[in-house]
Amino acid sequence: MGIKELILKINQSVEELDLVTTRKYIEENLEVLNGNKNLLKGNARELLVFLTNRLESGYEPLTRGEMATVSAINSFASKFDVRSIKVTIKDKEQLFLRKDFIDHLNADAKIILEGMGAIQKG
Repeated sequence: MGIKELILKINQSVEELDLVTTRKYIEENLEVLNGNKNLLKGNARELLVFLTNRLESGYEPLTRGEMATVSAINSFASKFDVRSIKVTIKDKEQLFLRKDFIDHLNADAKIILEGMGAIQKG
């Protein structure tokens, strides 16, 4: 994919508020886009700066498996299925130490996990 086509797709996905697609395009082509910031529209440029700053500060985005874990926990918490939550979080202690992982949990999941002592209150 050429730079013009990439910029066009990013600008179009930002206009459609498809930020997941925009983020994927930006993360895959970070170096190229940093050299061509001026071709991006304002919101896309801000997203590029935000993602660049996060990566420079040592932030690692959640993997597909980690996002699947978040989704499963949120789903089980909505149904108040504590047994399934316990099975899902078994051997995943390191995930609960990450602030960005906890930010993806819904309110039900946070309350249940706080009650179980898996995450800190607050």
